[in-house]
Amino acid sequence: MFRFLSVFTFLLLLSFTFSSCDPYQKLLKSGDLNLKMAKGKEYYNKEEYDKAIPLFEEVLATLRGTKNFEELYYYYAYSQYGAENYVMAAYHFKYIADNYPNFDKAAECEYMSAYCYYLLSPIYSLDQGDTYKAIQALQLFINNHQEDPKVVKANEIIDLLRAKLEFKATKAAELYYDIGDYKAATTALKTLLKEFPDTKNADYIQFLIIKSGYELAEQSINSKKIERYEDAISNYLNFIDKFATSKYAPEAQKIYDKAKSQLDKYKAQLAELKK
Repeated sequence: MFRFLSVFTFLLLLSFTFSSCDPYQKLLKSGDLNLKMAKGKEYYNKEEYDKAIPLFEEVLATLRGTKNFEELYYYYAYSQYGAENYVMAAYHFKYIADNYPNFDKAAECEYMSAYCYYLLSPIYSLDQGDTYKAIQALQLFINNHQEDPKVVKANEIIDLLRAKLEFKATKAAELYYDIGDYKAATTALKTLLKEFPDTKNADYIQFLIIKSGYELAEQSINSKKIERYEDAISNYLNFIDKFATSKYAPEAQKIYDKAKSQLDKYKAQLAELKK
């Protein structure tokens, strides 16, 4: 037992000795702010961001209000970005852009804040909060800096993010259809077209609206069948007016024919009841 404690104590002392001799630990304990700033930039240039960040944090705490603060804060934000701390980086880039608009890199920082949210945007099946933040921030950057060369890239990223949101909305609508909730599917699909009017999949979405409308009519009670078959037919006419050459047109025609046949049948039955 005593021998174990002696070995443990020896190792603890040895660890303390080495840590106390570590140049980086000495640097952190140093009161030389100019040295910390210089070494922080050195670590930054070496892409050793985890070492640069603590040094920049200590110096920034004492430099606020001085002429060097903005530049050092810029390095600090990029260190967070380089360390893939994108939430922190987005915050600090935006802070620079909002609070130091005369800084010569303020526009770049506004763009980088938005770009960090783009990097945080997850796969389509997850919550898209960061996707919406990225789109909003990128659009604000475009509005504020229309002549900036990064506007082209910002627009390209917005298109990518909107495509992800469109894909997510399409999958949700398809799921409603697959589980037989045709009313929800129709609503989701029509909302999708309103939110993404320039979608390249407009013919597919319109086709799904026809299918959903027809299936909704099929499962409806008799008192609602006529109205819903008429809706399905109207959906087809809207579709064929715009997409007569679509690959979905032949199947849409078949659905229309069935809806027209069912509509005629139920109208005839209604007429008989009224006699």
